[in-house]
Amino acid sequence: QVQLVESGGGLVQAGGSLRLSCAASGLPFSSYNMGWFRQAPGKEREFVAQISWSGSIPDYADSVKGRFTISRDNAKNTVYLQMNSLKPEDTAVYYCAVRRVRAVVPGRRVTEYDYWGQGTQVTVSS
Repeated sequence: QVQLVESGGGLVQAGGSLRLSCAASGLPFSSYNMGWFRQAPGKEREFVAQISWSGSIPDYADSVKGRFTISRDNAKNTVYLQMNSLKPEDTAVYYCAVRRVRAVVPGRRVTEYDYWGQGTQVTVSS
């Protein structure tokens, strides 16, 4: 059974930082691409970042490029999202997801991902 468990969310002031973690189990973690998405109230779930199975190919949404960094530790079956210079518009529930491919071309669509975590709330106050 595949499980993805996010942690690290919370309340932070604008300009602050948070580091999200997603621990995966029940799958060959090092074989698959991983992604982070977010969903704000009343909005559709949107792509934030993704990383290739080896960790060598990251990709970011324009809205977070230069502020967020995705990384992974295949020995720990964990993917991370370091979020710096946070803005109120970053407020959302953040989800990690598994894309069961070894893809060089980044996946940015929700439908490309096969398993999802339960999400962790990030709130940025102004």
